[in-house]
Amino acid sequence: MKRYLILLLISFQGLFAQVQFEARVSKTTLGLNERLRIDFVMNIDGDNFVQPSFDGFRIIAGPSQQVSQSWINGRSTFEKSYSYFLLPNQKGTLVIKQAAIEYNGQIYKTSPIRINVTAATEQPRDPNDSQVSADDNLYLVADISNTNPYINQPITVVYKLYFSYNIGITKWDELGKPKYNNFWSQNIDIKQLVAEEGMFKGERYRYVVLRKTVLYPQKSGKLVIEPLSLDIDVQLPTNRRDMFGRVIITEGNKRVSAGAKTINVKPLPEAGKPADFSGAVGRFDFKAIPSKTTLKNGESLDLVLSVTGTGNLKLFTLPKPEVPNALEMYDAVHDEKVNTPLSGMNGKISDTYTIIPQYKGNYVIKPMHFSYFDLGSGTYKTISSHEIKIDVLDGPTQTAEAPTNASVGKNTITGVEQFKFIDLKTKFTARNEPVFFGSNKFYTLLFLPFLLLPIVVLFKRKKEAIDGDVFGNRIKMNNKLAKKYLSEAKNQINNKEPFYVALEKAMHNFLKAKLHIETSEMSKDNIQELLLSRRANPIAVNDFIALTENCEIARYTPSSSETIQHDFDKAVTIIAELEKQI
Repeated sequence: MKRYLILLLISFQGLFAQVQFEARVSKTTLGLNERLRIDFVMNIDGDNFVQPSFDGFRIIAGPSQQVSQSWINGRSTFEKSYSYFLLPNQKGTLVIKQAAIEYNGQIYKTSPIRINVTAATEQPRDPNDSQVSADDNLYLVADISNTNPYINQPITVVYKLYFSYNIGITKWDELGKPKYNNFWSQNIDIKQLVAEEGMFKGERYRYVVLRKTVLYPQKSGKLVIEPLSLDIDVQLPTNRRDMFGRVIITEGNKRVSAGAKTINVKPLPEAGKPADFSGAVGRFDFKAIPSKTTLKNGESLDLVLSVTGTGNLKLFTLPKPEVPNALEMYDAVHDEKVNTPLSGMNGKISDTYTIIPQYKGNYVIKPMHFSYFDLGSGTYKTISSHEIKIDVLDGPTQTAEAPTNASVGKNTITGVEQFKFIDLKTKFTARNEPVFFGSNKFYTLLFLPFLLLPIVVLFKRKKEAIDGDVFGNRIKMNNKLAKKYLSEAKNQINNKEPFYVALEKAMHNFLKAKLHIETSEMSKDNIQELLLSRRANPIAVNDFIALTENCEIARYTPSSSETIQHDFDKAVTIIAELEKQI
């Protein structure tokens, strides 16, 4: 009888036992390059397990099922679990939704779990992570030439992927590209990836150089370079061998990050800074050379101001010459012949001014001064040009009043032979005109100001509203700039580098006008997300991004005229398509 009573109590205990079904995660905050383990655990033998969709994650292992049962001190315990290993695909707050099981005709669900995914970090491996074979054999490193530069002093960032000899790499994908906020940047093209050998952490590794970038900091203080992150498929050796004695290779996956880097940028010293300093940093030579100094009437000369050397050649302005009023000077034509190797910019920039004399005589163009900060000596230096004397042999003679344009005599105007003199003698003839006072014209002119007053008020309010619409005016300006640079690209279609510079500016200003964003927000992912949210065609979006990235590369690679024409036609087509779609 006592035995039956115990069995009855055990049956009632199992009958009224509370069903538990929950989701357990290894961590709730992880980096983009870390793995997450999640276990769906139940204390009963549930059926028809339904896994969640795992939106925002990629399953790299699982599900694996485990069942355990024990009997301790007359009490039975049961546990059944389904386990997964996940990799996040994006940053932000991701939600793992409910899983479900069926038990005794009822459905039980887990509670949703929020996971905070941050930027990729350099952290020790997760002890709950089952795939750790590649952790000590694969590293992504960012080598920075100088972490304490001056403003506009070039530094280089070289991204290297180190991997040991006992693993293989099949492919990799970029999860996040490095961002260089507050830097002027130039990527160095790597035509072919080559595996090399080198020392890392005191051991011999193979490595591949993935990216080379030249940076010029544009502000002082602590500037952060956001990391490059990779998702890498690897081949890992095991301790098992096949029937021929060869090591069995398994496929694995590893996410690596170079980590965020902080650059401490020093401001340029204020002591000794020239008043005309325009931001040039490096080592330069400055010249001002006229094409000729002796001219006849109607001839012109070209005055070329040029700076050659090594430094931030694209990031400062040249001085502007001051010429006498008798010399008419046109806007400068800017030209750049600049190379950007890993050591920084070098080459030549120039401004060419066309000058046309208006009168006969001798004229002087004062010396011009160019100042720069010399990194070698840590001081400012100034180069001055020579005084330029212009001798105009013939032509009209300039009078004393001519330079001010305040009064011009009859003889002077006749000498220029560009205008006919106005006859000052006038003969008046009386005509019989109707009386103006009291006429219809009189009353029309009398009341017209009062009729126009409401229109003037409305026009003024409209203009004030337009002027006050800073956001709308910015969009209009970006639209104008996009059209301007697209037209400039068409005019420069025979000059590769100016063509791609103008085309890239046109596409950027088109985005700024349509998406209402600034240049600092123009990352590939952000542009793609905004365009797709406006229901743009995904194919057109991908073509637009690809062409934008190609503009920077194409400036420094050989291109035929057919390729340039094709890129221009493609840009016009893509912009027209996106114009209709968004």
